[in-house]
Amino acid sequence: MIREHGTSGAAEEQPAVLCLRFRRIGGGLPDSAGYEGLIALLGAFTPVVEAAPPDVALADVSGALRYFGQDVTGLASVIRVRALALHGMDCAIGASVNPMLARMAARQAAPGTTFVVPGDGVAAFLAARPAAALDGVGAATARTLCGYGLDSVGRIAAAPLATLQRITGVRTGRDLWERANGIDRTRVVPNAAARSVAAERSFPRDELDPEQHRRALLSLTEELGARLRTEGQVCRSLAVTVRYAARTGYATLTRSRTLREPTAHSVALTELAYGIQDSFGLQRARVRGIALRAEGLREAERAAHQLTFDPADERARRIEAVSDRLRARFGPQAVKPGRLAA
Repeated sequence: MIREHGTSGAAEEQPAVLCLRFRRIGGGLPDSAGYEGLIALLGAFTPVVEAAPPDVALADVSGALRYFGQDVTGLASVIRVRALALHGMDCAIGASVNPMLARMAARQAAPGTTFVVPGDGVAAFLAARPAAALDGVGAATARTLCGYGLDSVGRIAAAPLATLQRITGVRTGRDLWERANGIDRTRVVPNAAARSVAAERSFPRDELDPEQHRRALLSLTEELGARLRTEGQVCRSLAVTVRYAARTGYATLTRSRTLREPTAHSVALTELAYGIQDSFGLQRARVRGIALRAEGLREAERAAHQLTFDPADERARRIEAVSDRLRARFGPQAVKPGRLAA
């Protein structure tokens, strides 16, 4: 089933940006090899593809629409069929006139469908959405806006720019006003450097034991922390995705939080990941898989580290450095936390 908001007659308003969210048939995120294959598949349609691993990609298909003689819905259907036939992946696709709107449309699209927001339907699409639906609006900002009665995107768009700037600051207010009015100055950046890395743990059956959930998350933070340190990178935030059994099949929850400072320190990553997991409130959930994504990557040498003068922290970092050297020499399983070795 395809949901549409109509089409626009103006060429500049034709939706030409796709946001694709990939899932394995039967559930679960694509592995790294599968994801690379999907990015290559998109490259056969357009060279303007921006990877956002582990499961999302953006593509500017303005040239492909002319070349293949398709509208955006038809081209999305072709991409979906090829992803399914060649890689065993289903995808939910959002299409619109810029990356922000395409991402928002993709969040509305069910697996196997395309949700299109044309240029002349942007205001109607955005109006009733909650403030938190906008890119860059976190829980704290949303609460602040709601305190002033700006609880929907439509109300934010109608508010005077000066009012938003007094509430949230000059730059944030400008960005907020533009996004609420459907303006996104970013572009799809082809072959962009990866801004995130991810890993996943799947259970052979629905897992009820919270301790096993914790162990899986610990192994993920250890894996990503070691990988970031090896590559000389730090991350700014973490996103945890939990796939669990629900009444109608399987459901997925994803939540992200920002670290106190950019880091690749496994202890800090684990502490934040546990906090995110606790916020789900899934104590009795039957979990099938957990994924962890480190976001906002940057070079470690350019990131500042706040000195804590905490002997325990310094000792943990020295142990971590020694462990990394041992893993580099004897393999990734040479050193692991006692909780995982048991």
